[in-house]
Amino acid sequence: MARVAPGEHELRRVIDDDREVDGLGEHELLQLYRSMVLLRTYDERSVVYHRQGRIGTYAIFWNHEAMQAGAVHALEDEDWIFPSYRESAIGLLRGMPAATILHWWRGHPAGWWNPADYNVASICVPIATHVPHAVGLAWGKKLKGESAVSIAFFGDGATSEGAFHEGANFAGVMQAPAILFCNNNHWAISTPLSAQTHAAALVDKAVGYGMPGVRVDGGDVLAVFEATREAAERARSGGGPTFIEAVSYRAAPHATADDPRAYIDLERVEQEKRNECLGRYERYLRRLGLLGDELEAEIKNDAAEAMRAGIAAAEAEPEPDADLLFEHAYVDPPPGMREGSDG
Repeated sequence: MARVAPGEHELRRVIDDDREVDGLGEHELLQLYRSMVLLRTYDERSVVYHRQGRIGTYAIFWNHEAMQAGAVHALEDEDWIFPSYRESAIGLLRGMPAATILHWWRGHPAGWWNPADYNVASICVPIATHVPHAVGLAWGKKLKGESAVSIAFFGDGATSEGAFHEGANFAGVMQAPAILFCNNNHWAISTPLSAQTHAAALVDKAVGYGMPGVRVDGGDVLAVFEATREAAERARSGGGPTFIEAVSYRAAPHATADDPRAYIDLERVEQEKRNECLGRYERYLRRLGLLGDELEAEIKNDAAEAMRAGIAAAEAEPEPDADLLFEHAYVDPPPGMREGSDG
């Protein structure tokens, strides 16, 4: 009879257990908060930006900020980040201007950045195709004797894609210093997790590729930080890759073009909204006596001002030359295309 390999399914938590993480002082805890507020502000303003017709369809990441901020703060500056569309604004945490990311959503060439400037790869829209890229870069760093680690962010739906399995297998075989970070929010657009896998948990997939798997509360920024830091330290010391399953629940639409009311558990959504990740962390910081009303207002105002400046800079950029659409596709664009670009 076939046997199922046992896995560790208990969620790692810090905030709900009211414990602290070694190495995180007051400054680091508040920097995490600033990053979460910046990401939340960017996301909320981008939804408004879309509704005003100033950008196209936008992938919402509301209530995913703990995963993004927690993981990035656990990395070194030399480490590389490979985002999916759900992590489109993660470059903000590496100093990327908000205007650059807004341009990306506008389809403006000013939204193209040199990945080496921030160690942030291009935003990946095709599902899971960036996983082999992240693993390949990590393996290359290992071959060069460098200590950099790479992290690839992807959703639960990506674990059904061949590129994920190819990348995970390659990472395990080559012992690449990579972190495979799965944002399990239970939905791949309208496809529930139960239709993605028969495994009891996505973390069980790690054992098939010979790597450790860690399951964390994706709404707990400190648990995410702790797990990612351990995975990065393991990778840097030659221990190979780690699969992290950060468990959450999508409390906002998949994107601005989606109406989830037809398929999602609306009661669960309301429950998750009451315990969303930023509010959880705020309450934790207040219990520690690190956050008061005045500082909270200051941090949120700073984030709002950064977004106002980013939007102003994005909209001040001249319209691009339409010939860019053809420049690398045709030596001589067909006459009809030329006329269309001129018109």
